[in-house]
Amino acid sequence: MYFFLSNLALLDLCSTTTIVPQMLVNICSARKIISWTGCVAQLVISLGLGSTECVLLAAMAYDRYAAVCHPLRYMAIMSCSLCWLMAIASWLTGITASIVQMSLTVQLPLCGHNRINDFFCEVPALLSLACADTSTNEAGLLVGSVVILPVPLGLILVSYGYIGAAVLRIRSAEGRRKAFNTCTSHLVVVSLFFGTAIYVYMQPPSQHPQHQGKIVSLFYGIITPMVNPLIYTLRNKDVHRALRKALRKQCWMQRT
Repeated sequence: MYFFLSNLALLDLCSTTTIVPQMLVNICSARKIISWTGCVAQLVISLGLGSTECVLLAAMAYDRYAAVCHPLRYMAIMSCSLCWLMAIASWLTGITASIVQMSLTVQLPLCGHNRINDFFCEVPALLSLACADTSTNEAGLLVGSVVILPVPLGLILVSYGYIGAAVLRIRSAEGRRKAFNTCTSHLVVVSLFFGTAIYVYMQPPSQHPQHQGKIVSLFYGIITPMVNPLIYTLRNKDVHRALRKALRKQCWMQRT
């Protein structure tokens, strides 16, 4: 669990570092600009990290399935080699999807105003600037989105279907509560991330209301990475003990 959480934390840290500094500069500045190179770099990195997170959340769902449905065989199933293989596959899938979408997007001729109606550079916002027919790009975006969004989400739902059946077979209420607590944080993160990402990427940019899309994109681009640490740490007993220890130490130092 902590191996996958460390990968998720790295993804969230890189995601906010890619988007937030430039966004804050533009919000605080009267002249809101970003270079074409910086926009493409932001597009590649943010799209790659988002795609990686989709696959990684599916891997975490399988980890929870093994922990709840096969607790005695958990260490044998989730071996170190399998964990590394799933993590590497997540990163490679995200990088590949990002490079493919970027290569399709940057080839489009842009209109003169070059004004992005969004908080950061992403594919739907850049497609709206194109002066050529974007039907091929929209089809490619839809196919890529189906592979990156509904497929991992389907695997997550299947894993939680088995988890739910296993929890219902537990006789004690305490056992059901512990099994449910094991998965709650992950379910909250999955709901926040996939719900907003599917809303933005699973419909054609030409039919997408931009004023709504750019607000929704803040959730999977900034809000979700920001609240992920809170969602996971506030339900972790080790973090609770460390926080109480730090608070007691701080109170003792103030008294002395």
